Amino acid sequence: MRADARKNYSHILDVAREVVAEHGIDASMRDIARRADVGLATLLRHFPTREALFEALLCTNLDALTQKADKLETSNAPGEALVSWFRAWVAFAQTHQGVVSLMAAAHTDTNSALYASCAAIHSASARLLLRAQAERAARADMNGDDLFGLMSALGWLVDLPSFAPRADHLVHIITSAILTNPSSNHPTVAY
Repeated sequence: MRADARKNYSHILDVAREVVAEHGIDASMRDIARRADVGLATLLRHFPTREALFEALLCTNLDALTQKADKLETSNAPGEALVSWFRAWVAFAQTHQGVVSLMAAAHTDTNSALYASCAAIHSASARLLLRAQAERAARADMNGDDLFGLMSALGWLVDLPSFAPRADHLVHIITSAILTNPSSNHPTVAY
């Protein structure tokens, strides 16, 4: 990519981040182009679809979230790691309004621009769950799909203004249902 095209690309992403922070996933591609002071054709040349734009916006944060799972997998007790991961996911969902719906839709669509990122999050979740199950810290009757579904449901729920203030409490309820001995795992995790 030429230097001027790379600069344009970065500028568009910076503006898109601002617009999406204000309007969530319903942000207008035309509004992003206008505020970035580029033509819609230029925006679409860099990001041919809304999903491609969101993939670019989310890639860095999803990679960081996946890396957090890797660190939790080796540094925390299995139950603590699972609760910390759940909390990190909810915090991510709250800072990226509307992203949970996109990710839930892309989760099984191999043609989706977000599929690889969703697969990485799903895989990290499943690994943390399996580790907790191996240590008997998490219930054995669930799998990675169940955990991803619960994470997605809670992420969607706390995206609603009426539930956002209750995010910590809802995380506690759900993780208490997942962990086999929640009272011994929750106090060691910072809320």
